[in-house]
Amino acid sequence: MDDIDPPNCKKLERHAQTATLGWKEWVSLPGIGVPAIRVKVDTGARTSALNARDIEPFERDGRDWVRFKLRPDRRSTHEIDCEAPVTDVRTVKDSGGHAEERFVIETPVRLGTSEDAWPIEITLANRSNMQFAMLLGRTAVRPRFAVDPARSFVGGVPAAANRSIRRTAP
Repeated sequence: MDDIDPPNCKKLERHAQTATLGWKEWVSLPGIGVPAIRVKVDTGARTSALNARDIEPFERDGRDWVRFKLRPDRRSTHEIDCEAPVTDVRTVKDSGGHAEERFVIETPVRLGTSEDAWPIEITLANRSNMQFAMLLGRTAVRPRFAVDPARSFVGGVPAAANRSIRRTAP
């Protein structure tokens, strides 16, 4: 036991105190006006991805911006018009290995019923054929959370999600 490096022990202690997420969660994106959206927590994806339609770049005050439409719940026709400054344009490979250029935005994210928010990078992509409108990638959750793939909605359900669920029920 004498060969254990004390800094590694501190890292293990810190990890033991990390909060846990499930494989799917509710989040809000207050910076772009999204009160609630179900996400798949995907540690295989480096960057988070958001289902965006009608992506339109434009300039505001000398900066590159992007406007787009977001349908947070694929079971509903409700769409949100969003705008955000562009922080980057990156070539991203999807799970099938296909590369495409995507706009990158940075916006705060809030987990479930929590009032705490932190900034994350999100790429804008067509995810209309996917079950989840958003992937929460590993850079968004590390080092704040550990992921337990046997659990779901650990962060709770925001009130806005409850209203959305009631609105889309038959």
